[in-house]
Amino acid sequence: MLPAVAVVAVAVAAVAVAVAVALPAAPALRHRLARCALLRAAGWSRRRLAGGGGEVRPSQERRLRRLLPPGTARGSEAFRERHPLGRSCPDGAPGGRVPPLRPWALLRGCWATDPPLQGSLLYLAALRDAFPQALAPRATALLSWAPDHPRAPAGWPLPTLYCTPAEAGTLPSRAAALRAQLLFALRARALRVLEAGLATELHDALAALRAGWPGLAQDLALGRLSPQPGLPEDARGRLQALLAPDAARAAELRAECARGFEGIVQRLWPQLEVVVVGTAHGAERLYCDGLRQADCKGLPLFCPFYRAAGALLGVNLWPEEPAPRFLLCPDWAFFEFLPCPAEEEPRTVLLGELWEGREYGLVLTAQPGEYRCRTGEVLRVAGFHKQCPVVEPVRRESQALSVRGESIPEERFCQSLCRAVGMWPGARLVDYVCVESGLLGATSGVCAPHYEVFVELRGLRDLSEGQRYRLDQCLQEDFPVYKSFRFKGSIGPLRLHLVGAGAFARLREALGPPRPMPRVLREERLLRLIQSTVIS
Repeated sequence: MLPAVAVVAVAVAAVAVAVAVALPAAPALRHRLARCALLRAAGWSRRRLAGGGGEVRPSQERRLRRLLPPGTARGSEAFRERHPLGRSCPDGAPGGRVPPLRPWALLRGCWATDPPLQGSLLYLAALRDAFPQALAPRATALLSWAPDHPRAPAGWPLPTLYCTPAEAGTLPSRAAALRAQLLFALRARALRVLEAGLATELHDALAALRAGWPGLAQDLALGRLSPQPGLPEDARGRLQALLAPDAARAAELRAECARGFEGIVQRLWPQLEVVVVGTAHGAERLYCDGLRQADCKGLPLFCPFYRAAGALLGVNLWPEEPAPRFLLCPDWAFFEFLPCPAEEEPRTVLLGELWEGREYGLVLTAQPGEYRCRTGEVLRVAGFHKQCPVVEPVRRESQALSVRGESIPEERFCQSLCRAVGMWPGARLVDYVCVESGLLGATSGVCAPHYEVFVELRGLRDLSEGQRYRLDQCLQEDFPVYKSFRFKGSIGPLRLHLVGAGAFARLREALGPPRPMPRVLREERLLRLIQSTVIS
């Protein structure tokens, strides 16, 4: 329990939030009052986290007790003996639905752990410390699609941060939702923060800007939202009522887009300080690298949270560092780790038993009744904050390629592919996905098991046979086991296909609820979709 002075301080913050919500004053004043109150509560969350970092084992034991039914054998050792390692965790959305903040939630945070609230408070504090103007009212634009219900943005306790209406993110069509949100973002020239639920959403929104900026400029000038597939008329009417004609901004958009798209984000929003993305590791790293090199050139990309299996597990307290790393919070879940490479008789180690520089598979107990789930995530320990590990996500085990047990990891395949593309003059890799030949069925022909790879490129419209073979050659050079199987003929030559622009945006819409991009397709319907977009 926190000291009495801390309880009083957070109670004052809770009252300030209540006053700010109820106050019939100017929106800017309400925003300032709520912001000050939340930052005060964030200070106590940060101190609580720092205190917990010195006593990882007791914090983990307390968290485990809260996750187990009353009367269950106590202690992590008894828990591990009673419950064997579980199967893979179910996939979870990258961001959960969070109810509107109520004053009592801040008070409850004095005694009980609320990861979504504590995570967002820490995010707001870290953002303000690194970028002093980032918490200005209506100065954050959100690009995030969730067709069933709004997905909580990073700064959800302070909704007055956002200039994009929540309804725009819930449209039935992903493309229509991102275009509508982009239009509202373009209206706000004084934007300070551009936030996306996933790096892919920012990537696809900027691709829509690149392809359709004349129509967006016309909509800005007229103060309208053009009809789009997947945009119901009633929703279009409600969103259009929030728009007003802005000919000057439309002219600025036309002028900047006519100059090209390198650094376009900074040029369209000159006061922008940071780009926030919900996920920037694993499969999303390719999009982040592309954004840094082109559209978002010159701007920091900040990934504030680490989630796995739908649970919030860690927070990034270093917004200005280019490579995201996350402090695992001992009060948010019960963590176990399997050392990599895997041992014959796996025995997990606990949060306070990790070694810097080593890699571990994450085993998670985050929800009552879901015990010791293998997340399939591999983490590298980058350092420590007191006793709490600071980790970097490395790869997803479910995304390894294997047709003969050779197991080519996701991040290393991407490195080989980027190396091959770098040998093709003028080409830049935009996106890719892989398929193991077993999914192809009879269409794979009578041949040895092999990989098929679908790529989208910029700067290249066709692939020669020599270029197609180059990727297979790079894999043989990088993976001796793969080379051995290729030499024996037990794995056939890789087949490389070039798809048209926009193919992966269609694939992501077909995936359903937003989640990090899979690099190995496991469903026939998705395979058929990507096959239908092949141009070479």
